[in-house]
Amino acid sequence: MKAFPSVICPHCRHMQAIDQVLTAQSNQNVIYLCDSCGFSLKNIPTKKG
Repeated sequence: MKAFPSVICPHCRHMQAIDQVLTAQSNQNVIYLCDSCGFSLKNIPTKKG
């Protein structure tokens, strides 16, 4: 079993595993969605490489 890093919601401070809250898009951007409070952040740019 893999251990994934945790991500803390900037809105409610709830901690969740990275694979549960981040979704990768085909254009290399990422969407963050907190299951606890519903906070979302879209089009998070990533570094290619």
